[in-house]
Amino acid sequence: MNAFFNRYSTPLTLGLFAVSTVSGVALFLHVGQGYFHTMHEWLSLLLLVPFALHVWKNWNPMVVYWRRGALLIPVLASVAVAVPFAWLGHAGVQQGVSPAALAQVLTRAPLADLAPVLKTTPDALQAALVAKGYTVASTQDSLAIIAGPEARRALGTVLAQGR
Repeated sequence: MNAFFNRYSTPLTLGLFAVSTVSGVALFLHVGQGYFHTMHEWLSLLLLVPFALHVWKNWNPMVVYWRRGALLIPVLASVAVAVPFAWLGHAGVQQGVSPAALAQVLTRAPLADLAPVLKTTPDALQAALVAKGYTVASTQDSLAIIAGPEARRALGTVLAQGR
C-alpha cells in the first residue's frame, strides 16, 4: 500500500488539480456552468485525498520548509489573499445578494433603466460601450443583448462610466 501512495499521490494531485483549474476557470468565465459546476465541487473535494497523501509522503521535506521559514510566508500570503474574497462573498450572502446574482441582474437591465442607478444617462452609457467597440442598437437593449457572452466585461465599462 505504501508503494501505491508513493507512486500515485503526486500524479493524482497534479491530475485533479489540473481538472479543478480548468473547471474553475470555466466557472469564473461563466462557460459551461451546467457541465462544470458539480464536477468542480466534487473533484475538488476528491483532490483532498491525493493532497493529503502527497503531504504525508513528503512530510520530512515539509518540516524542513517549516523550520527554514520557507513555508510560513506562502501560507500566510495565501490566507491573506483568500480572506477578502471570503469576506466579500459572505457580505453579499448576508445581505441576500451574491456578487454573481447582482451582476446577472445588472447585465439584464436595459441601459435606459441602468443609467439612473449609475447616476448617468443612457446616451452616456451607449457612448461608452460604442467607444469600447460594442454595437448598441438601442438604449432599451441590455448588456446581455449588446455584449452577449462578454456582458460582464461590458458591465465593467458601464460601471466605470457611472463613477
